[in-house]
Amino acid sequence: MDKVGGSGEGCFLCDAFESNDDVARFVVFRGATGFVIMNAYPYNTGHVMVAPNRHVAGLSELDAAERGELMEVTNHTIEVISEVLNPEGFNTGMNLGRVGGAGVPGHLHMHVVPRWVGDTNFMPVIGETKVLPELLEETAAKLRTAFLG
Repeated sequence: MDKVGGSGEGCFLCDAFESNDDVARFVVFRGATGFVIMNAYPYNTGHVMVAPNRHVAGLSELDAAERGELMEVTNHTIEVISEVLNPEGFNTGMNLGRVGGAGVPGHLHMHVVPRWVGDTNFMPVIGETKVLPELLEETAAKLRTAFLG
């Protein structure tokens, strides 16, 4: 699909893009051709996804301006998360295609995951449970405010 939002396939990224309620949809930033949304199942506090507005599966389907903004917004997102959460590092990346691990293979997105020393402990490894120090809503509010500032 190559249209703005509205994949018609239950794409949560398209639904978030089309929504007028950024708080309810956990959208923390909107750019000209893309947006930043909190991951509802985060690996760590502050785990977000940077997605284009258009429902496309591959980087080659984006035009040069969209690809450029995707990287600029990813960079800005790292700066904002660094300011707000003070992580010691980041994982960033895309899973393209179902075989590549994409949970939403039709709508590409860049994961930005803040990392801290010791953020992997016995809970996720042994207990198969992730412990986050604050609610998703609280992190989203902090990031949304920082993006505005």
